[in-house]
Amino acid sequence: MKKIYHLGTCSTCQRIIKELEPLDGFILQDIKTDAMTIEQVEEMKELAGSYEALFSRRAMLFRQRGLHEKKLSDTDYKDLILDHYTFLKRPVIIVDGQIFAGNSKKVVEAAKVAIHP
Repeated sequence: MKKIYHLGTCSTCQRIIKELEPLDGFILQDIKTDAMTIEQVEEMKELAGSYEALFSRRAMLFRQRGLHEKKLSDTDYKDLILDHYTFLKRPVIIVDGQIFAGNSKKVVEAAKVAIHP
């Protein structure tokens, strides 16, 4: 499977998608307009190893909800990601059983290599 979970209004996501082109055979899912299902989030977790690996601590709601002061379990991370798309580290790129979550240079470069070997 080749898929990218992204936010259509996020300039960083858009820049990364442009960087990764051509994206032949990829499905692009805007997580704001097309909400993620439990099954999709569970599939991402299987590839990433934990829900925490998919969780964005940079989300504005993270501090607003006081989550930075709490010890969160993996179930908490899952519930938060399902509750609001902003908690997903974006973009999430899945390429033939490999997952790349986030927008760090290292992650984007690894995704590029996987997409265009």
